[in-house]
Amino acid sequence: MKLKKLATLLLCLIALLPARGQDVAIKTNLLYDAVLTPNIGVEIGLAPKWTLDVSGQVNNWKVNNHLWKQWVLQPEARYWLCQRFAGHFFAAHAIGGQYNFGHMDLPFSFLGTDFRELKDHRRQGWMVGAGIGYGYSWILDRHWNIEAEIGIGWIYTRYDTYRCADCGKKIKDNTPHNYFGPTKAAVNIIYLF
Repeated sequence: MKLKKLATLLLCLIALLPARGQDVAIKTNLLYDAVLTPNIGVEIGLAPKWTLDVSGQVNNWKVNNHLWKQWVLQPEARYWLCQRFAGHFFAAHAIGGQYNFGHMDLPFSFLGTDFRELKDHRRQGWMVGAGIGYGYSWILDRHWNIEAEIGIGWIYTRYDTYRCADCGKKIKDNTPHNYFGPTKAAVNIIYLF
């Protein structure tokens, strides 16, 4: 349901803009698609070398007691070195969302976040953050591009911890956590209007 609302909002944004060549693009991140995370993005040309990219993703999965629910919105300003929608670009992005993860057997820790705790517990909370990125967009033809981007940044989150994925007593309340590391990884397939 949230994905439909996000898609409707993005399509409404497109409808409000004048339709000129290579002013608007719709995209999907193939890396997120590969891990069953529905996502969509819209990029709007602002000036000859500037664009605004807004992407979002939604998960609402519960499979074999594994709980993976989230929504994330990531707006990003991009500066293109040659012309927009082609070649090298640098970016600054914000990130925000909510999540509910639990009963997942992830036997590792990554940059200060211990994912092993999700095996017998559920975490539910929110996050905000910011980062910078670098990417490159390859022109395939008049309407199609493929682009790759990597971003690094900081995320601040607060979450509650519960004993199990479905039920259980709250055992930690409003726990803060800071994360510094990769905040964006994308291989986007893009359709340009």
